[in-house]
Amino acid sequence: MSGEENLLKLVDADAPEPGDYHLQEQIGFVLRKAHQRHVSIFASHIGDLTPPQFAALAKLHDIGETSQNQLGQLIAMDAATVKGVIDRLKARGLVALSKHEGDKRRLLVSLTAQGRDAVLSLIPRAQAITAETLEPLSSKEAATLLKLLAKLA
Repeated sequence: MSGEENLLKLVDADAPEPGDYHLQEQIGFVLRKAHQRHVSIFASHIGDLTPPQFAALAKLHDIGETSQNQLGQLIAMDAATVKGVIDRLKARGLVALSKHEGDKRRLLVSLTAQGRDAVLSLIPRAQAITAETLEPLSSKEAATLLKLLAKLA
């Protein structure tokens, strides 16, 4: 038997039987449960913003003024979702919208002074949320998890 045949036999031996499907062992299910846990922790620390709203504020804090479309790409949101997030943040006085000088169709988003103050006060809470979410793991396990998830993203 060749080395390739041995490898294929080994892979096939590890493959689950068709009837061996267990939901609790599936990546989507486990990710959803982990996400639900994280969102619950987030809400207990930052109840007045959603995670997508905080993500928008934090990214604007990082990069400064940017187009609404670019912000959506940077925080992994489609155009319709980021528009709703920005509209809600604007209504609360946390972001401002302006037209791009060269392209009047392009909306630019920036933090207001109130938005800057809000994100600066929320960053320590966001760090605590991350720590609490990862609390069941050792620091090495947490680093490995984040590295592996980044490969999937």
